[in-house]
Amino acid sequence: EPEVTIVSGLKDTVVSEGDDVTFRCQVSHENARDVEWKLQDVALQNNEMNEISVEKGKIHTLTLRKVTEQDIGTVTFWVGPHTSTA
Repeated sequence: EPEVTIVSGLKDTVVSEGDDVTFRCQVSHENARDVEWKLQDVALQNNEMNEISVEKGKIHTLTLRKVTEQDIGTVTFWVGPHTSTA
């Protein structure tokens, strides 16, 4: 099985409190396993505040809903040994 790499990484984003913000990371192969999103080193799960999805098989997205001041920090996307941060 070929190693999945990051083709297009995360981009730094500035957003106003109360707004939603979406991060996108494109990987080299569809159906990538060992994918993880973190905010300030805390693993994120798909729930009412965080929407984690995959578009077209290769574009992994994280939407943080109604962000607050506590959401300031580094967002990290992991796939296997590869990472991207914003």
